[in-house]
Amino acid sequence: MNIAVIFAGGSGVRMGAGIPKQFLEINGKPIIIHTLQMFQYHDRIDKIYLSILEQYIPYMRELIEEYRITKVAAVLPGGETAQDSIYNALKTAEAECQGETEDAVALIHDGVRPFVSYEVISDNIDSVKKYGNGITCTPCQETILISADAKEVGNVPYRKETFAAQAPQSFYLKDIIAAHDKIRATTTRYENMVDACTIIRSLGQTAHMVMGNRGNIKVTTPEDVYMFRALLQYKENEQAFGLGLTNRIETRMAKNRRRLD
Repeated sequence: MNIAVIFAGGSGVRMGAGIPKQFLEINGKPIIIHTLQMFQYHDRIDKIYLSILEQYIPYMRELIEEYRITKVAAVLPGGETAQDSIYNALKTAEAECQGETEDAVALIHDGVRPFVSYEVISDNIDSVKKYGNGITCTPCQETILISADAKEVGNVPYRKETFAAQAPQSFYLKDIIAAHDKIRATTTRYENMVDACTIIRSLGQTAHMVMGNRGNIKVTTPEDVYMFRALLQYKENEQAFGLGLTNRIETRMAKNRRRLD
């Protein structure tokens, strides 16, 4: 069994839109629906557990019904932190899937990463089956600077060795719950634990990388909204013309070579 755990508990402060960013409509659909449909239409995903702000649960259930997101098994209220929200969803999945959780895979994903590709979801599942986990990432295209005070540059790692962590981050369900339990038993709990990768690395576990798609952005600011709209337009153009931009360029170059010959 493959389970998607989607957390969308943000309040949208950085977006400045007056409503949580996951409910902003882009091309006629809320961002959270764009995200859920990526997992709804993936043939290897069996169930979806969704964690959101409690006051928006009734509205979320209306959206799920309207857009026929039939794989959603539960809509849960968010916890004190993002990691609390994820843990609650993982534990709910464990309780509801008793007898099926020994080899169950959990893909943890941001509700506002609506452009993850079908292939990346598949690669995450395959990575868990092969290595025990999968952390989606992409190579950094810009130089990364390390600074302790945000004033002076302390270290500049080699760009070829730097990657940006994305989502999903995937694990056997029983393994990621066990990792959470260990962290929750400490005095600092989730302090500085920004994602599941941080959790397992803090426990000394090896994290295996899965190469993500470049458009798998996290929609957090107004600029991100414009970027997501552009990505949707690009995708629509690919579908309309039957060829991606890269294929069209390669076809044109091949024609030019034949003409020169």
